[in-house]
Amino acid sequence: MLVNTVFVPRLLVLLGLVLALVSLAAGQSTEKPPTPGQGEDVLRINTALVQTDVMVFDHHGRFVDGLRPQDFELRIDGQPRQISFFDQVRAGSRSEDSQLAAARGQTRSENTLSGGPEPLDRGRTIFFFVDDLHLAAANLTSARNLLLYYVDKQLQQNDEAAITSASGQPGFLQQVTDNKDVLHSAVARLKVRPSLVRDFERPPMSEYQALAIERNNPDVINYFVDELMKNMPSLPSIAAARVGALPRTRAEQQVRDRAALILQQSAVITTGTLSSLESLVRSAAKFPGRKLVFFISDGFFLDLRNSDSLDRLRVITAAAARSGVVLYSVDVRGLVTGVPDASSEAGPDPGGRLQRTAGGELVESQNGMHALASDTGGRAILNTNSLESAINKALEETSAYYLLAWRPDNDDQKSDRFRLISVSLVGHPDFTVRMRQGFSYAEPPVSRPSKAEPTPAANSKEAQTPLRSAMLAAAAEHELPVSLSLTYVNAPDKGLVLTIAVQTKVATGEKPPIEVAGVVFNEEGKIGAQFADHVTGNRPNGDKAPKDMIYIYPVTVPSGLYQVRVGVRDPTSGAIGTAQDWIKIPDLSKTQLALSSLIISERMPGSAGNGTAGEALAVATDGFSVDHRFSRDSFLRFLLFLYSQTSSAKPDLAVQVQLIRDNQPVLTTSLRKVNIEGVQDLTKLAYAAEISLEHLPAGRYLLQVTAIDRATRQDATQSTRFRIE
Repeated sequence: MLVNTVFVPRLLVLLGLVLALVSLAAGQSTEKPPTPGQGEDVLRINTALVQTDVMVFDHHGRFVDGLRPQDFELRIDGQPRQISFFDQVRAGSRSEDSQLAAARGQTRSENTLSGGPEPLDRGRTIFFFVDDLHLAAANLTSARNLLLYYVDKQLQQNDEAAITSASGQPGFLQQVTDNKDVLHSAVARLKVRPSLVRDFERPPMSEYQALAIERNNPDVINYFVDELMKNMPSLPSIAAARVGALPRTRAEQQVRDRAALILQQSAVITTGTLSSLESLVRSAAKFPGRKLVFFISDGFFLDLRNSDSLDRLRVITAAAARSGVVLYSVDVRGLVTGVPDASSEAGPDPGGRLQRTAGGELVESQNGMHALASDTGGRAILNTNSLESAINKALEETSAYYLLAWRPDNDDQKSDRFRLISVSLVGHPDFTVRMRQGFSYAEPPVSRPSKAEPTPAANSKEAQTPLRSAMLAAAAEHELPVSLSLTYVNAPDKGLVLTIAVQTKVATGEKPPIEVAGVVFNEEGKIGAQFADHVTGNRPNGDKAPKDMIYIYPVTVPSGLYQVRVGVRDPTSGAIGTAQDWIKIPDLSKTQLALSSLIISERMPGSAGNGTAGEALAVATDGFSVDHRFSRDSFLRFLLFLYSQTSSAKPDLAVQVQLIRDNQPVLTTSLRKVNIEGVQDLTKLAYAAEISLEHLPAGRYLLQVTAIDRATRQDATQSTRFRIE
């Protein structure tokens, strides 16, 4: 399937010409025939439906397939409701969006009704919420290892994930992405946070002990009163005679005051955690399909007297129902007894008074985690040291679900009152049903102003323009179709050049120029470069069909991790489209072998493909692909540069190419030696090839190229995504 591998010994001499041609292409139009729209038969059903998702498992914990609507009994606030819509859904499939739309009474594509297997081409959206406000230093390592395990081992080809925290430590990196460099950097930013509870007295008093004191537990109260009176500084005899010893009633009041202060501080911390989680759950609504949130914590206490945590849990449950979120709680403490050991800071307790109370601490600290999981249809992962296996199980058991919908009463739709929902199975008492426990018909009120996703410079004067504001928003705007391609090369006399390519369609009859803008952020969220331009598409007279327009903006940058946000605006209609992507540019001085980005293009059958150096140059300049969409009967061509710091006079470099779909390789070539004959500068080599797509089915793919220096045993990998249509 791999044809025409091209070795380019003198192509580096032409690199300056490549960059010059790319720069000249900025603002120019590349015309392509529009992609014909596919006809869509639409099945319309009743509107104003409310939906919920349900998972059913047998006694082995396996999902039960093939259930029918008559197998389910639905109740709202204890009253039976007729099921108006029913379907079985595979999470992350292409049909999930249309099935969810149908359950809401919107439209559904007829081709999703066939029941045939569909490739997992869209992928799933997974959020990790690290409760770093309730995470002990000893357990931070476990949390980070768990996150890295998911990113490196479980993040599927088409999945997207976000790593967030209660305190917002990852900052600008708290964004949904499939870029593993971004996710690794977000994990690295998770640090140990100092305790926000200020209690300097001795012996130390825990939050659970403070709760016990507030609940009038005599063992805990007497322990701290005795310790306080014992440790009071002795008074001179004359002063003691005047004031007498500290009365026990006053000592007890001091202990109660200390406990109250601890609980007030702890309530603020728990409120911050739940507020941040609520904000995440609400923001998840803008992503397609059902979302999975992992809540990673050491647990927290539901202090109903000093906080509104119970109400907040209910609001989170209602928001999760509207956003399509299922939450799994993960206790990273693992398998623990809950009884203080010799390593704890607890004071001496020879009478065992504190130990008698400590037995319930672990369970009570997990009550909130239980509630969050069970109320949203998930499961609490507690008291286990096999966290990786538990994550795998959670991903597996949430991969399929049943979708039920019902018609609410007209008056109900205006109420934000919390409703209880229950689903049972008729005639299957051995099956387990897992689903969210509550919802509200109307949008639940925000319990407190929540922080939006970080968008640097969003308050600047430039952000007030419609295009700039949309470009800096957390969610992409799709009124206009926009594609973004980011590539980098190490250019002679210029250094690291980042090329930003934007593609959109020029609307029919367009006269005013299209607005194009872009911003480059570093990983701290600071602006490194930006551009704004007006572009007119070139078209023959009388040609009014929509045309593809490509705008290219090159910029020299230092090494680092960057996010690029771009936007286009049609000044006639006001329609806006935006896109964003990440790119990591390595420090070439600190690595022995690195690769440039993959520059790809499409060659149709019958066009030139003679395998010459000029052909390789055409890869970067003729038909340069921005949207990475290819026809099944075409050839995918690619070009990249190998940057080697080897001291060998004749480096032994080889390249292997893979095409990957759904995390499975569908094409793997043998190692092919990179020809260095006639190359003057062996630290910069070019490699180009093309691949026939003729026998590959439609879908999303990953092109992955690995270079190996067989002399030094160093390797480097570069990849890019593309779609076959």
